[in-house]
Amino acid sequence: MLLDPRAPRFAAAVTTVVLAVALITGSVALLVAQAAVFAGTAAYPRLGPYGLLHRVLVAPRLGPPAEREPAAPVRFAQLVGLVFTVVAVTGQLAGVPALFLAATGAALAAAFLNAAFGVCLGCEGYLAVRRLLGRPVAARVPVRSS
Repeated sequence: MLLDPRAPRFAAAVTTVVLAVALITGSVALLVAQAAVFAGTAAYPRLGPYGLLHRVLVAPRLGPPAEREPAAPVRFAQLVGLVFTVVAVTGQLAGVPALFLAATGAALAAAFLNAAFGVCLGCEGYLAVRRLLGRPVAARVPVRSS
């Protein structure tokens, strides 16, 4: 399955806002909601709520993408985000604010890098592991005009 790379970047922008608000307010509820988004998107990348928002509200206003990207790196990145938010929630509920701050801050930094600069740390990690295993995959695939 190939994805429009603009959709995960849009999702990262929304995630950046959600995580920033959670970090500022200490909201466990927001982190749990974001964890659910990460889990759902990891399982079904095309059905993630932020991706659906992009497809319904943003994509119709844009031209077709010049390239596509495989879903596997995006799914892996969503799983990494899920791990960080679960750790953050655990830290907050266990009364370890440093763990909450560190995990939420790391997830926020990664989401911001993707949203602002198109650098998906989870995706890059996935691609690096594939290269190390001798099974590289292309990060992007050009869209052929018909």
